[in-house]
Amino acid sequence: MVVAFTFAASTLAMTAAACGSDDASGSSPENGSTSGSNGTSGSNGTTTGSSGSTGTSGSSGSSGTSGTSGTSGTPGPGTTYAGCRIFPNDNPWNTDVSTASVDTDLMTSVMPHMSLGTGLHPDWGTVDEQYGLPITVGKASTPVPITWTTSWGPTESDPVPCPSGGGKFCYPIPLDAKIEGGPGAKTGDDRHLIFLANDGAPDHCMLYELYNTQNQSGAGFTAASGAVFSLDSNALRPEGWTSADAAGMSVMAGLVRWEEVQRGEITHAIRFTMDATRDAYIHPATHAAGSKDTSLPPMGLRVRLKASFDDSKLTGPSKIVVTAMKKYGLILADNGSDWYITGESENAWKPAMGDLVSSLGKIKGSDFEIVKTGSVIPQPH
Repeated sequence: MVVAFTFAASTLAMTAAACGSDDASGSSPENGSTSGSNGTSGSNGTTTGSSGSTGTSGSSGSSGTSGTSGTSGTPGPGTTYAGCRIFPNDNPWNTDVSTASVDTDLMTSVMPHMSLGTGLHPDWGTVDEQYGLPITVGKASTPVPITWTTSWGPTESDPVPCPSGGGKFCYPIPLDAKIEGGPGAKTGDDRHLIFLANDGAPDHCMLYELYNTQNQSGAGFTAASGAVFSLDSNALRPEGWTSADAAGMSVMAGLVRWEEVQRGEITHAIRFTMDATRDAYIHPATHAAGSKDTSLPPMGLRVRLKASFDDSKLTGPSKIVVTAMKKYGLILADNGSDWYITGESENAWKPAMGDLVSSLGKIKGSDFEIVKTGSVIPQPH
């Protein structure tokens, strides 16, 4: 049975108060996604970062209120990473949309403008070659100050008060947490930071994500924006709020992760990017960063690989990814290269990347269909 889910964002308790926030306000522009190259990876290893010293977790969540999630589908079996459940089974990321209705209106008005001749590209790879997004896992560390470098950082990021008072933004992220692109990444690159605090495993973990992150002083982080997710909650971010992604959603929730490929099944939707998007969104997205052209896809758009796509000759990780795209689909999360799907940075990908790039590259935009998941909401200004 296909069911629709409704979630309201809640204000969650927070422990401590922020050091170093700005008073500027404004709406956030696009969080542009950088595109990795097609190269293969280095030697085997792991991406789990150092956990840092144990401290106050400063748990937090999205504040304010939001509307309906608009995600149609049936709850999946759920997904886990490093012993943590990544959102409830009925979270939009985790719902099975293999039998959900096609959105005939958007198939007519939007799909023809989605670079249908372009092939998929798996935008991940090894830590050694800095492909993909690293995930740091560990116990919550002593909260450190987050200083926002944009006008929207302090107005659209989740506050977690510092223990010492005097501000609103201190996150319990280890100072050695890995940043996308590594130490040599350019200042203008995405430089995502993803920290999974597993103190509450398995069902009450916390997720901290930052965009355009730097740690130059060693005392804390600077970032354009950030978000905190209670992984036992389906709460959406407030309408119009960004996150570490242009769509206002969790980045980690949509990553293809080596751990789940090893298990033989991906049980969630996959994050993807498009070069041109509309200034509107569909829940669970809460933010957009595009133009007013209504023929372009809105953030949060969910597409599904057509059931008729012949995957009989695929094997290994490629088969697992394709099966997930048929069952859970892709969710548009950021501006970037057309039909790039995103994954975890992990050295163990090395032997699989050649086949992934080749096999997934043969799947074109025209092999997908748009799933009906809710109303298109204009970006608040």
